[in-house]
Amino acid sequence: MDLRELGWNDFFADSFAPYKAKGLTVARVIREHRKKFLICTGDLDIQAEMAGRIVHKAASRAEHPTVGDWVAVRLLEKGQAFIEAVLPRKSKFSRKGAGLNNNEQVIAVNVDTIFLVTDMAGDFNLRRLERYLVLAWDSGAKPVIILNKMDLCDDIHSYVSEAKFIAPDVPVHAISAVESQGIEGLHEYLGVGKTVALLGSSGVGKSTLINSILGMERLEVGQVRPEDGKGRHTTTHRELIVLPEGGAVIDNPGMRELHMLADLDDHRMMLAFEDIADIAENCKFRDCQHMHEPNCAVRDAVENGTINSDRVEGYLKLRHEIQLLTLRQQQNLSKKEVQKRQALHGRRPRRRKR
Repeated sequence: MDLRELGWNDFFADSFAPYKAKGLTVARVIREHRKKFLICTGDLDIQAEMAGRIVHKAASRAEHPTVGDWVAVRLLEKGQAFIEAVLPRKSKFSRKGAGLNNNEQVIAVNVDTIFLVTDMAGDFNLRRLERYLVLAWDSGAKPVIILNKMDLCDDIHSYVSEAKFIAPDVPVHAISAVESQGIEGLHEYLGVGKTVALLGSSGVGKSTLINSILGMERLEVGQVRPEDGKGRHTTTHRELIVLPEGGAVIDNPGMRELHMLADLDDHRMMLAFEDIADIAENCKFRDCQHMHEPNCAVRDAVENGTINSDRVEGYLKLRHEIQLLTLRQQQNLSKKEVQKRQALHGRRPRRRKR
């Protein structure tokens, strides 16, 4: 296989040049399982492990190889390989990991388009979709909204209209993956050199959609419950699947929670709330928080019905969440900096008296 079919281009080639000079081989990560990787070099698919230098140099797990990464590998005998370096990523969809820490969890990398898959049979939630859109715009990839299970919906137009209202500049496609309806409209995002990642909750039909795109039963799918139209979660690991016509799709397990990241790019966040951003231009204060300030154009728009109050509340909630995470991260960094300086001067941090 020509690696350009998988998305290899000059951006990655420039980054790989120093490793090529050292005799390393380029490959793309196809699958990851318990720190073991399946990689594709174009000529063959082989098992690989991380070299120790990656583990020691990485500031966090977010810098470890993941599905979709282009990596520099040292090929060994007996079909084995060591991943020596991860090449710079052109896009990265991440969320905050579970719990109180600020750890970044990387979900999809080096993708051109992100299919945000929901359905019209019970999963549809505008506030959750806004969260996906914020992180999708921040990733550097292009978001596309996929409304699945149109075969189970009596009012498709209303769902499409609601999705377009919160994302007027994002393509919205109503489909039925199980009946292959509307799939032809997705072909423009697929093909040689293109990579698409599918993200969404469990049971919305991501695996069924991939099977429909492939034209065969490549992935296991769950049965749909007739009472609510929801499917059973089947995907348990991320996998990059090469398409027959070139290009690839990345299947992901369903996500129950989607927490924001600290230091999220404010400009990209506002791409998901352009209507609010436009109205905010008329606020009296440039740094208006749209809470209690006088002459707030956003609050006025809510009162006169120009904009939906739930949408503004959702925006304020996300912004507050990001601010808290950023503050917590700054506090953690300051503690680490104190400990680092104390270590340099041969002093141990004082223990707090009980």
